Amino acid sequence: MKTRRLGKTGYEVSEIGLGCWQLGGDFGPVGDETADAILTHALNAGISFWDTADVYGGGLSESRIGAHAKGPNVTIATKLGRGAGLYPDGYSKQAIRDSLVGSAKRLGVDTLDLAQLHCVPTEVLRDGAIFGWMDELKAEGLVRHWGASVETIEEGLICLDQPGCATLQIIFNLFRQDAVDELLPRAAEKDVGIIVRLPLASGLLSGKYDKNTQFDASDHRSYNRDGAAFSVGETFSGIPFERGVELVQTLKGYAPEGVPLSQFALRWILDHPQVSTVIAGVSKPEQIADNVAASERKSLFPALMKQLGEWYRDEVKPEIRGGV
Repeated sequence: MKTRRLGKTGYEVSEIGLGCWQLGGDFGPVGDETADAILTHALNAGISFWDTADVYGGGLSESRIGAHAKGPNVTIATKLGRGAGLYPDGYSKQAIRDSLVGSAKRLGVDTLDLAQLHCVPTEVLRDGAIFGWMDELKAEGLVRHWGASVETIEEGLICLDQPGCATLQIIFNLFRQDAVDELLPRAAEKDVGIIVRLPLASGLLSGKYDKNTQFDASDHRSYNRDGAAFSVGETFSGIPFERGVELVQTLKGYAPEGVPLSQFALRWILDHPQVSTVIAGVSKPEQIADNVAASERKSLFPALMKQLGEWYRDEVKPEIRGGV
């Protein structure tokens, strides 16, 4: 597995990471045996960056990671800020400390490798006090580094202005390309590691769905399809599902012959050098090998990258809901 530097943290992490939202059951039920197998396969494949959050399954994802043997070279990133008592307007240094202490206990560590503010409201970021609290908690030794997971370019740019911000997690994929213009260059300038989430747009970019595909009632692709539970941008990157299926059919015409659409989509992300790692979630252990294979694919030709940018601007961006 190839590795990349995670910005000013100095961590060397696998360029394909593991998104652990699924381990909380938010994409449908995942049993203990399957969760354990996913983590074991990730380790065996050399995936050394795992991303979770305190609210994934009410702490279940963190607990499963904490119970699994990880080895010395695995970096665990968690997130805070969406749990009860914090979101949307209960943020304080003590409340954040309590949240982080709970995550550390579930993960079985004394100090968290990386704690990320988890899509906190824009106005909280603009206020700025929360960044000072994170700096203080780092100084206290509760976290080694802190970053932020954001929903929009505006939020990302606010965070990049904070000297203590070491990483930025963004929605970035073939259905959400706006970060290319300003955010990625600014992150490189600030030495902030870029963590990409939703690389396959909640599975749409796997190319395996059609308009009749049904999802479990406990899956956010069912209950949050139109933003009923949280930002619609977090589900299918804000693209209406049926329209997304149509766009995928067009996208398949751009993929090189013999390259699965999922690997094509991941390769496109990796061809942006500012990206440190791509956190691809899986619901089955065997899906890990497909994600890892993208790391070994040849880079896409510049002319194709340009075509994909034009396709996004003309066909995809007008369909996005939830802001970019």
